[in-house]
Amino acid sequence: MKKTAAAMALAVVLAGCRAKDVPEEKRLKIGVSVYDSYDTFISELMSDFNAAVAGSENISLEINNAAKSQQTQNKQTEAMITGGCDVICINLVDRTSPRKIIDLAQKNNVPVIFFNRELVEEDLMQWEELYYIGADAEQSGVMQGELAAEAFQDMSLDKNGDGIIQYVILEGEVNHQDAIVRTEKCVDTLIEKGYQVDKIASITANWSRSQAQSRISVLIESNQSEIELIMGNNDDMALGAIDAYKASGTDRADWPVIVGIDGTADGLKAVADGEMYGTVFNDQKGQAQAMAALAVELASQKNTSKSEREKYIRLPYRKVTKDNIRDYLD
Repeated sequence: MKKTAAAMALAVVLAGCRAKDVPEEKRLKIGVSVYDSYDTFISELMSDFNAAVAGSENISLEINNAAKSQQTQNKQTEAMITGGCDVICINLVDRTSPRKIIDLAQKNNVPVIFFNRELVEEDLMQWEELYYIGADAEQSGVMQGELAAEAFQDMSLDKNGDGIIQYVILEGEVNHQDAIVRTEKCVDTLIEKGYQVDKIASITANWSRSQAQSRISVLIESNQSEIELIMGNNDDMALGAIDAYKASGTDRADWPVIVGIDGTADGLKAVADGEMYGTVFNDQKGQAQAMAALAVELASQKNTSKSEREKYIRLPYRKVTKDNIRDYLD
């Protein structure tokens, strides 16, 4: 069950900010802009968000794809505000550049829920009606390192028998906070667990499955017998590594340990199939439901005191291996 950007496109068709089937004054209008609708995790999160609000007849949605352009996202924000949206939800393209969005929202008194891509704390504190929903990137990196450490309790995975784990990191965007933290913490955790490590490569693949496959394919040709562990900053890149090994014809027994982060549908299937040792589950359904609940509360101007609302809502990560995969597939 692979969710794609098409699911998000359908949601846009379902309702614009000014749907006509219900009197205008009775509708709550929620606008959303995502950094890239082709990102698997974001697509799945938005599918869950749509499901969370689907049962409410008085809610209309406008969902926009910024296509990795902060300038486009700024324009979308302005259009959503002028179009009458009561609250907007922003999955930032550039976490360091929310100023335009914040200024527009504050000027027009429209609350903003930032989600998944965390902005700098000082920016979130600029106005009382700014919120963030996501998870703790450091926790995901630590858990990924723990998964790798658990795998290498079986030292037969040390293919050259040198007592050192030769590893490759597949990183997300350059200078992206989550990518930096996940990369640092997964390696630090391995070392803290008592393992010696040797980095073969740290490769930027921009969260992309196809880019990861291409880059790992090059490494396989030159370092096939040396790579013992691949840790991807997300499942899509870890899956790209799996694609590369399949395409190379390498025997399954000779693959390195591969670990991801996110717990996407395809990532979980790869764990169930034994192709990925494990992943760190990022609760997109929980985040989507929390975002829907907060958006409705803000849009309907319920009486909860602003001072009582949490600025940050973080949902915990969870480790997934073949031992507990059934809990997540079900």
